[in-house]
Amino acid sequence: MSVVLAHLSLGAVEHWLASSAHWQGPNGLVHRLREHAVLSAVPIVIGCAIAVPVGVVLGHLGRGGAVALNLANIGRAIPSLAILVVAVPFVGIGAKPAYVALVALAIPPILTNTYVAMRQVDPQIKEAARGMGMTAGQMVRQVELRLAMPLILAGVRTSTFQVIATATLAAEVAAGGLGRLIVDGLAVRDDTQVFAGALAVVALALFVEALFAGLQRALVPATLRTGRSSTPNPSLEDIRNETLTAA
Repeated sequence: MSVVLAHLSLGAVEHWLASSAHWQGPNGLVHRLREHAVLSAVPIVIGCAIAVPVGVVLGHLGRGGAVALNLANIGRAIPSLAILVVAVPFVGIGAKPAYVALVALAIPPILTNTYVAMRQVDPQIKEAARGMGMTAGQMVRQVELRLAMPLILAGVRTSTFQVIATATLAAEVAAGGLGRLIVDGLAVRDDTQVFAGALAVVALALFVEALFAGLQRALVPATLRTGRSSTPNPSLEDIRNETLTAA
């Protein structure tokens, strides 16, 4: 019986997705997908603008990391729905409280990975860079960031997936997005619409995964990609060669 219901449900979802009426207009899938993409992208950009510079500076200096990470993790400890509710009286309903909650969710993974990545750079490579006459800024840009990039991107990817999933809650404060399909479907007990909305969120997450794969290939030198380097820690000469090749 459950198998039959599963087939009927999938057939109903397929029919729902095949209907052009569900793709057009302000409540259509295309519009909601666009809203969800913006709701997810803005907090990630803001999170990167805050967390990456802080993580790079603290990781390079080796000071204040524990305090910054503990403060950032407050956003991970507090439920996003609670942040949404608390933010509404101050900024009103709509996208603003959603951005507040999603930025708080986006920062911890990015900051943690950036700080850890910078601290894990081999001290011998940094000493070699100093011996070659590099300034602190040159060391950060040309050596430490290049070695840290894979782990930094992993933090951004983790943060992005969390934000895409949590952005469905934005519908609770009238911010739109794919969560609107789920909330409206639950309100009228339309399981087909709920499943279609959830499927759209999954499809968006998979699309973003493909984008990150291409981004990592474009930004991370071949010697630093997992499985591509014969040594776990590339030499400074390897990094310099990669820089010259990319230039």
